[in-house]
Amino acid sequence: MTATILFVDDEPDLEALILQKFRRQIRDGKLALIFARDGLEALESLELNPHVDLVVSDINMPRMDGLSLLAKLQESEDKKSTIIVSAYGDMSNIRIAMNRGAFDFLTKPIDFADLETTIEKTIRHVEMLREVRRRQMEAERAHASLSRFFSPEIARRLAADVDGDGMEVQWRDVAILFTDITGFTSLVETAVPQTLGELLNEYVGGMTEIVFAHEGTVAKIIGDAIQVLFNAPGDQPDYATRAVACAHDLDAWAEDFSARWNARGVNFGTTRIGAHAGPALVGNFGGNRFFDYTAYGDTINTASRLEAANKHLGTRICVSASVAKGAVNFHGRPVGDLMLRGRSEPLRAFEPLPQAKFEAPATAQYSEAFAKMEAGDAAAMPAFAALVGMHADDPLAGFHLKRLLNGAKGIRMQLE
Repeated sequence: MTATILFVDDEPDLEALILQKFRRQIRDGKLALIFARDGLEALESLELNPHVDLVVSDINMPRMDGLSLLAKLQESEDKKSTIIVSAYGDMSNIRIAMNRGAFDFLTKPIDFADLETTIEKTIRHVEMLREVRRRQMEAERAHASLSRFFSPEIARRLAADVDGDGMEVQWRDVAILFTDITGFTSLVETAVPQTLGELLNEYVGGMTEIVFAHEGTVAKIIGDAIQVLFNAPGDQPDYATRAVACAHDLDAWAEDFSARWNARGVNFGTTRIGAHAGPALVGNFGGNRFFDYTAYGDTINTASRLEAANKHLGTRICVSASVAKGAVNFHGRPVGDLMLRGRSEPLRAFEPLPQAKFEAPATAQYSEAFAKMEAGDAAAMPAFAALVGMHADDPLAGFHLKRLLNGAKGIRMQLE
């Protein structure tokens, strides 16, 4: 790196002396020197040479003295590190200069060895400041990018991670949520573009804010679909609990959102949510040019299929046993053992319930009917029939009653 120094002094012989003293550093490309006769000429020179690293200025000069020049330099956005030079007996002005922001000072007559040492020290300081500014700018750019995916706290933490250890591809145990909207394709085909843009921006924005409130990571947004990770990139020992709590809040917000837009004459569908927990390959898969923090693996595929299972079950949230067992104080009811596409073994699924609904008598009645169905008890059919008779708005109970009426037995089911 070549350091550029602006010397500001009206002594006619100083330029030749300085060039002679630093001829070797100039020849080796370590230093580039610029000279000005007073403060005004120095400011003009800085406009033409904004890359100047350091200013060495005398105090007593015509037109604009060194103290006035120093004040101008401190007012500028790019404050140049400045060494002030003055007579030894002029210590009051040197003190003023230091108080106004000068980095260091030298006294006349100049000791050239002292000048060289002071310049070297100041250049090291300039390089350090530049490195700090570079890292700060990188952190700000990183934070701006990461804020699209992560909660503000996690984004700040990752932006400060200079080595990028939180971004490397690795196997992690995660909980993942998938959300999707029923009938969204039809809405896209029929809605006015401006209405669709407003609707989708409000929906994705609101859903993302809820995810961030639970410190989840938005791994993907594809149209109306949102993929959310917990326990990545940072450690969250309670990731299953967070996933369930987040699913409940997303469901409540989405129901309110749908009602508001339906009242405006826009047929906005129901948001369905699937959740599963297990190992996944997580990290930045964007290569050198793009940032794409996401996850891959069977855990991800299973969560997606649980989301799709809601369509058949009539539920809005469907989670696996790994999520239900991992969540503290999980409130929910069993759905059954689902044979999902791509899996050779059944997966026990649950419907999470808000506490008030979980404690309602209908949930206990459902559990009794489900236990009979699991045991192969013929009394399961009338038990579900009684439940549906009292609660016709319970789609999961209606789903099981329909299965039993069609001759199904047990709790294992193949979903198309």
